Amino acid sequence: MYTAAAALYPQALATSIALPMEILQAASQMASVTEHGVSQVRFLLAGQACQPMTLSSGITLQPDTAFSDLPPLDLLLLPAIWRNPLPAVRGARDWLGLLREEAAKGTRICSVGTGSYLLAEAGLLNGRPATTHWNYFEQFSRRYPAVELKSRHLITQSDNIYCVGSVNSIADLMVHIVEDWFGSPIARAIENQFSPEIRRSFRAAAYQNEADSSHHDEDVAQAQQWLQSHLCSPVSMELLANHLQLSPRTLNRRFKRATGMTPLSYLQSLRMASAKDLLRHSNLTVGDIAWQQGLQDVSYFSQLFRKHCGMSPLKYREAVRGKLFNPEVNDRS
Repeated sequence: MYTAAAALYPQALATSIALPMEILQAASQMASVTEHGVSQVRFLLAGQACQPMTLSSGITLQPDTAFSDLPPLDLLLLPAIWRNPLPAVRGARDWLGLLREEAAKGTRICSVGTGSYLLAEAGLLNGRPATTHWNYFEQFSRRYPAVELKSRHLITQSDNIYCVGSVNSIADLMVHIVEDWFGSPIARAIENQFSPEIRRSFRAAAYQNEADSSHHDEDVAQAQQWLQSHLCSPVSMELLANHLQLSPRTLNRRFKRATGMTPLSYLQSLRMASAKDLLRHSNLTVGDIAWQQGLQDVSYFSQLFRKHCGMSPLKYREAVRGKLFNPEVNDRS
């Protein structure tokens, strides 16, 4: 079982807690089917004390546990802060040490929007990439000059520290975590359930300070970069292995140990993420999109897309464009 917790503070934005909670609970229910119905995720609300907390929005939440009694965590969520984040920063000074302790344990810590102020105040973002809500870029940069603010990225990752710039982006990150915990089929089902028209893949949206910060195999990192740069070309694993001066068998073994997937699966996931963006934002035919992914066989591309996304390319395009609208047209109606 995975254990996740959201930190509660009066200025927390409730939607940045509820959305991750519901995504993880939905994934837990799907994963429990093969585990005799046993829940696979426990999601806790944590506060300085266990008394009910009324948020700035007027919503009252009941903490499950105090910060001092938290069990070992796989994920700690720092919700977005409503409006000016500085009062929340001042109010958190007594428990910022918890963030440093969890980071040192290797707990995955994710901040939403201006929740990144808490990470920065705890000193966990010094010298690291980070992002925050766009309205506070200037204030954040002035207050935390040692942080590498990535204003063009909605998600950043540095080792076990993640920042997302908006509530919508936390959904993208949660799908990535679901895939890491439970695998691609469950992640795709969750993605389709929670509005495919607003989803972007983690790799498409995120700034990472390494090709994959969860491992430190330099050859695998070079392999990931090579695959990314050859996304639109027909490639073979033999060619990649020769480039790295490794045997295909050694490459496959080390790549899977470092990333949890084979080089071919990794390449396919990159290509499908790129294909989804083109289906969403271009009028290219399915054949043209397949060609741009280095795949000449349109039938094979369609089969691969269905395997990764749970629907055909055309069905996906119809789904993601079904809710697009032109504000100017709506204003004239």
